[in-house]
Amino acid sequence: MELLSLLSWACIVFTVGMFSTGLSDLKKIWETKSTDNIQFLPFLTTCLNNLGWLYYGMLKRDQTIVLVNVIGASLQILYIIVFIHYTKQKKPFLSQTLFAGGVLAGGWFYFSTFLPEGETRLNQLGLTCSAITVSMYLSPLTDLVNIVRSRNVQCLSFPLTVATFFTSTSWVFYGQQLNDYYIMVPNTPGILTSIIRFYLFWKFAPSSSSPGYKSMAM
Repeated sequence: MELLSLLSWACIVFTVGMFSTGLSDLKKIWETKSTDNIQFLPFLTTCLNNLGWLYYGMLKRDQTIVLVNVIGASLQILYIIVFIHYTKQKKPFLSQTLFAGGVLAGGWFYFSTFLPEGETRLNQLGLTCSAITVSMYLSPLTDLVNIVRSRNVQCLSFPLTVATFFTSTSWVFYGQQLNDYYIMVPNTPGILTSIIRFYLFWKFAPSSSSPGYKSMAM
């Protein structure tokens, strides 16, 4: 098997596995019929990120990017629907979802109407998706600072940390093979933040830690 094909399958397996960690939250909502202690925003932002990368993959005609983000977006939409169905206060979450839909529609209109087809559109979209992905990977840094101060890692998920590390690493190597910096660069922070989390687990972890769901990127 060629290296690029092997990396493609690694990206698919690891990324789908990372997205699937949200199923634990879905199961909790389903069993308790409640969304207490479950965050909604990560589902929404991850969905937008998936849809942005899906558009990028379609323009680039990269089936690996397309497949991963079709699965990812489908899972996030499922999480969003279940969350809104069981939450007691539907209005604010519906408003956030409608706003996100408006942003998505506006972005699609801009890229498809005001930018010429070809490299210009692809580069602008790649830069935008990369910036969003980097911000999503770096957003939990404030939580990591609080963990260092409290010396408590119970809010972190070790399986998710492992999944994020392998997912980010596989995408960096995949992007390197394609010479695509829009794939390589935004996934590098995922490796770095995962290494920091591994250190924190080694330094502060008790005998067990509770699973959690954080924002996830391609």
